[in-house]
Amino acid sequence: MGSRLSRQSSLEEESASGEDLKNNPAPYVRRVGWIREIQATIREHKREHAVHILRLLRKDLGLEGTCLSEVLYKNATFLNLVDPISHDLLMNLARDLQCPKKEYDPWKSVDRICRQLIYHLSPHSTWHRHGMPRRKSQACLKTSLQKKLSQDSMDLSGIPLTMRDVHRMAYYLQNNGDHLTAVDLSFTEMTDDMVRLLLPFFWALPKLTHLSLNGNRLTRATMKELTDTMKDMNKFPCLAWVDLGNNVDVSSMPQPLLVGLRKRLSQQTTLPTIYESLDCDAELPGGHEASRQGEERGVADDKDTPCDFPQQCCER
Repeated sequence: MGSRLSRQSSLEEESASGEDLKNNPAPYVRRVGWIREIQATIREHKREHAVHILRLLRKDLGLEGTCLSEVLYKNATFLNLVDPISHDLLMNLARDLQCPKKEYDPWKSVDRICRQLIYHLSPHSTWHRHGMPRRKSQACLKTSLQKKLSQDSMDLSGIPLTMRDVHRMAYYLQNNGDHLTAVDLSFTEMTDDMVRLLLPFFWALPKLTHLSLNGNRLTRATMKELTDTMKDMNKFPCLAWVDLGNNVDVSSMPQPLLVGLRKRLSQQTTLPTIYESLDCDAELPGGHEASRQGEERGVADDKDTPCDFPQQCCER
């Protein structure tokens, strides 16, 4: 009787949490909505309103800087961004909105960048990659775990998870995760509490190199816990990268976390350097000289090419 009551209360809690998630969608839903609004305003030739929405989008992603000069110059170096792809696309979008090139149709260029952003910031890429028209259901979680854990990677992206599902995942990781090299939990409605429960099981995986947690509901609290964990070299012994982009307020990687990743990667392999790349080019007939001449020609061409942007928009 007691077990039935506890199970019933657990189901009621999950149902209540599910309702909360519906009323408070994940951050990527809001961001994709803004991008679609930019597309609509450009069709109606409301460029100023589109620029205003772009400012909201950049601020929501943690990429401070509202006017174009701040985007292009003051914050041009982001070596520790969690999502450099979004940053690059937003820079291109800011250029096209505020300094459109005369020889191009601004609507076509802005629409193309918006479609790239939507694809990157939403789980659509996951659905297309797996041939799924819509999200996978929670009912297939157990089957997916059993199937995926027989491989080197566990891909549960696109399955909205509950705390009960996370407990089930922890059980499978503890008993079957020794061979896993990659875990993908992107767009699964993960919260800080869920990641906190799974962290001890993640850091115990001896071969884990890639951990994807993008597109969820994570905050800086998860980033802090990951950073503190990476200070112990016995935890996450092989981890090379963790993806935390497109979450609530996580925009950059703390330096201690990057240092921890670099230490682990240096123990596993030797990274190619610039000098090694040049040596490889030199082995080809005229490879290095040709590349140097190409660079010199490119610099000369750039000097002769006039700036396409209006002077009042982009002050060099």
